[in-house]
Amino acid sequence: MIFEATLIGILCYLGALSCPWLLGLTGGWYLITRPLVSGLLVGLILGDVKTGIMIGVAVQAVYIAMVTPGGSMPADLNFVAYPAIALGILSGQGPEVAVALAATIGIAGTILFNTMMVVNSFWNHRADTAIERDDARGIYLNSVIFPQATNFILRFVPTFIAVYFGSQYISGFMESLPNVVLSTMNVLGGILPAVGIAILLKQIIKNYTMLIYFLVGFVCIVFLKLNMVALVIVGALLALIHYNYKPEAPVAATPAAKVDDEDEF
Repeated sequence: MIFEATLIGILCYLGALSCPWLLGLTGGWYLITRPLVSGLLVGLILGDVKTGIMIGVAVQAVYIAMVTPGGSMPADLNFVAYPAIALGILSGQGPEVAVALAATIGIAGTILFNTMMVVNSFWNHRADTAIERDDARGIYLNSVIFPQATNFILRFVPTFIAVYFGSQYISGFMESLPNVVLSTMNVLGGILPAVGIAILLKQIIKNYTMLIYFLVGFVCIVFLKLNMVALVIVGALLALIHYNYKPEAPVAATPAAKVDDEDEF
C-alpha cells in the first residue's frame, strides 16, 4: 500500500491549483483534479476501477458548479479528488457514503489551502528582498522552488497518511459506526449530487421555462431507461428544434422621420 499511497499523493500534488507541471491549470486543476478523472485514476491504482468511476461520477455531480473566483476556495476539490475518493473506495460503503466523506474532507482541505497561502506570503517577502539585492538565485528559489516545495508537502503528506493508514483502519471504522450514522451519511450522500445539479441549473438557466428540457432528460433516464447514447440523440433533437424554430425577438420599430408640411418661403 506504500506504493499506491505514494502515487495518489503525487497525483494530488500535480492536480493542485498552484502546480505548474502539467501545463499549469490545464492539465492539473482542470483535468486530473476533476473527480470523474481522478476516480478513474485512483480506481486504477487501487485495483477497483468500477467503484472508482462510480464514486467519481457521484462526487463530480456535487462539485460540478463549483468556481474559485480570485482563489476563493469554498471546498478544496483537490483533496476531494484524491484522498477522499481513495478513502471512499477503501471503505467499501458505496458512492453515497463516499460523497459524504468527500464533502467533509473537501471543507477540511481549505484549512491546508489557506495555510499554503500564508506560508507562500513569507516566500514572497523573501523574493522581494532578493530583488532589492539583485539576487537572481534568491528570486528563483523564493518564487519557484520553495513555494512548490511547500505545496508538495501540504498535498503529498496528508494524502499519503490518509491513504496508507486509511487502508488499514477505514473499513473497521466504518463498520463500527452505528447504523443511524451510516443511514444519515447515505441520505446526505444521495442529496448532495442533486444540490450540485441545482446550483449548475441556477447558473446557466436564464428562463425557467428551459427547465422542461432538464425534466425531459430526467424522464428519459428514470422512466424510459434510455442509455447515454439515446439520451444524446434526444438532446440533439431538442436543441435543433429549439434553435431552429424558436420565435424571433421582436424588432423595435424605428420612429418615422418627421414630415415638415409647412411651406418654405
